[in-house]
Amino acid sequence: MAAFTAADIQAATGARLRQQTAEFFSGVVTDTRKIVPGVLFLALRGERFNGEDFVREAVEKGAAGVLVSSSCPGEKTAGLEATVFEAPTDTLTAYQQLALFWRRRFSVPLIAITGSNGKTTTKDLTAAVLSSRWKVLKTQANFNNEIGLPLTLLQLTESHAAAVIEIGMRGFHQIEALAKIALPSIGIVTNVGETHMELLGSLENIAKAKSEMVEAIPAGGTVILNNDNAYVAAMAAKAKAGVRVLTFGVEQAADVRGGDIRTEGRQTRFTASFGGQTHEFLLPMVGRHNVDNALAALTAGYALGFTAEEMQAGLGKLEVTKMRFEYKKVGAYTVINDAYNASPMSMAAALKTLAEVAPGRKIAVLGDMLELGSVSTAAHEAVGREAAGIGADALITRGSLGESIADGAEAAGLQAVYRCSSHEAAGQKLHEILQPGDTILFKGSRGLPMAGLIDLL
Repeated sequence: MAAFTAADIQAATGARLRQQTAEFFSGVVTDTRKIVPGVLFLALRGERFNGEDFVREAVEKGAAGVLVSSSCPGEKTAGLEATVFEAPTDTLTAYQQLALFWRRRFSVPLIAITGSNGKTTTKDLTAAVLSSRWKVLKTQANFNNEIGLPLTLLQLTESHAAAVIEIGMRGFHQIEALAKIALPSIGIVTNVGETHMELLGSLENIAKAKSEMVEAIPAGGTVILNNDNAYVAAMAAKAKAGVRVLTFGVEQAADVRGGDIRTEGRQTRFTASFGGQTHEFLLPMVGRHNVDNALAALTAGYALGFTAEEMQAGLGKLEVTKMRFEYKKVGAYTVINDAYNASPMSMAAALKTLAEVAPGRKIAVLGDMLELGSVSTAAHEAVGREAAGIGADALITRGSLGESIADGAEAAGLQAVYRCSSHEAAGQKLHEILQPGDTILFKGSRGLPMAGLIDLL
């Protein structure tokens, strides 16, 4: 955990002291439930919460100091037996400044990953590849925003030889801003798809926003691009002078090119050619799309001088974030929980993988895909056609947008289509239609928590 002196905090943030009782702080905490003696409590503010309401609780639990905004009333900190810092403006900016201050203490490779789909899985795979030789810090879950990124960076220690972080995007300049905090030496762009179409209006704009990752990598660094995605491949032109550009892909020529993809139970074998040689890899995951994610990870390992043997050993230690094509047995059924989020690209990939791995009947339980803007109806109908196209034996839909999934499936000839107005109705329908040996895919945007349906089986 990052440790700071009072002088460090002032130098990083420009904060002034309202009062001082301590000189050293053993960490930075934003949640009073995680307070341990000696830390600095940084009082974040949001639309529905104000951490400044909890500064007294933080001190009672052992915080040696608190950092509040310039607008925090004096009575909230008066009489506290702790050091009180006042940020020049807001505490979120101060949090990010502390993270940058701490990040600058370490010269380790930092790999930053963005893309419309596959960020979290690619992060997990890249960390696994590098773990064969190094201790690697990685973003937990998908903490990839203006709050999650500082949280990750503040966990860097001298024991880490590399860091792998995920950077999300909700509009122009967000990747740019987060990259200025993370200071990545390697940037990966997985793909460009329709996710965030509602915010940015076109694939061209989404690509422009994602290309901020490429532009953030300084001379001497490396950019890793998916050559199978035309929008991503075109980003090579945006790399700075002195930046190494490496590509990965299956369909197009690339510096790291995959091939001979074979599903074996819950594993995937494939080859990857790089450095003039072809190597075989075993991935403890299924799905053609996950081979793409693995190739991105292997390219990062290749860029950092890892051997094929080291990278395979790392893949064998893979720890995947939950609800990313997670298998489990529920009674007589096989359940695939891929319900963390959804987009047209990831829906199509999940359905194709369902077709590959299901030994018997294939049941798809699909919900709304959000943030698609004007393409939403057409995109949902296309998912329905995909469900019919992979030979799904039944389709259950949830949500108002899920109606369009059902429309597309029925138009494509799928007869066993069930539109459900609630989780309870969907659970009841599953009980009616399921047979022993069925494989069931659950997927949808996190605004409609599809994983909750698994509990109804």
